[in-house]
Amino acid sequence: MNSDHYYQIIKKIYWFLMKNRVYIYIIVVIGVFGCKELEARRPKQQSTKNFYKEVVEQNKKMNALETQKILSHLSKDTITEYKSSANGFWYAYQKQDTVLSSTPVKGDEVTLNYNITSLNNEVIYDFQTRKYTIDKEDFVPGLRDGIKLMKKGETITFVIPSYRAYGVTGDGNRIGMNQTLKSIVTLIEIKKPNNEIK
Repeated sequence: MNSDHYYQIIKKIYWFLMKNRVYIYIIVVIGVFGCKELEARRPKQQSTKNFYKEVVEQNKKMNALETQKILSHLSKDTITEYKSSANGFWYAYQKQDTVLSSTPVKGDEVTLNYNITSLNNEVIYDFQTRKYTIDKEDFVPGLRDGIKLMKKGETITFVIPSYRAYGVTGDGNRIGMNQTLKSIVTLIEIKKPNNEIK
């Protein structure tokens, strides 16, 4: 091959590049910038104060809706007279002690028989007997407070909103999230810390 032949090849390549320079430029730009790693967009910052305020407001709305649902349900029960507790639950006596007997206090060990159902009486946990030390053991918050209203031998039906029971998490087993609970509790025995039985 002579130099004239090389010159002709170079000349063809040059004209090809000149005619297609826009396309070549685009390919080069894409190649250069296409290899660059994309930087993740930072999340929009929201102040913690505003976030908590929104969560609190949302919880208040949910609690109000649940309370309305419970009150509507209770109003349809024309046989049972439910009382509202200052601790955020409702209760009705099935068997009441009219004699002035004592109620359990912190540290007392009580024996009780209870069940847990849904608001519509679907059984979640069937009746079981349990010993419980008042305010010293973990138990359904609404029932912890409700048991303190009871006297030995009494039976009370409690209606406990989710925010006084297991809340948004449920119990991790049969009780669902934000589930209103109903429980029939019979207080069998109250035992004082010094083993004195009431």
